[in-house]
Amino acid sequence: MTLNVYLSGEIHTDWREQIIDGAKGLDVTFSSPVTDHDASDDCGVAILGAEDNKYWHDHKGAMINAIRTRKAIEDADVVVVRFGEKYRQWNAAFDAGYAAAKGKSLIVLQQPEHDHPLKEVDAAALAVAREPHQVVEILRYVLTGGLSS
Repeated sequence: MTLNVYLSGEIHTDWREQIIDGAKGLDVTFSSPVTDHDASDDCGVAILGAEDNKYWHDHKGAMINAIRTRKAIEDADVVVVRFGEKYRQWNAAFDAGYAAAKGKSLIVLQQPEHDHPLKEVDAAALAVAREPHQVVEILRYVLTGGLSS
């Protein structure tokens, strides 16, 4: 069995690399949004033309990024959504809801202090992990049926 895993959410720490490195040797393919913050924010105006109004600047970028995000979530077997400590990731919450609506297996990665504000998101998830290594262990178990020693 091969798993296609989409890694959504916070882009300011190395959690994606921790999961990808930890999953070496497992039959997993990973995808993610564009994690270059400037490229993600400015892709719309860079491709479609400048905007004087910041709302339309952001709107163009969000629409183009949504093409990638929707395709990746559609293709995913498992969607992992990381909610970071420093920023409110409204886009991550949207991805979690979209994945849940599509019937995707959802793993949320968050700190305990977010349990209350994310209770509805957590209720839609099949697992709520605290650390990237726990996500790796979930993937390992799903693929092999075994636990790490």
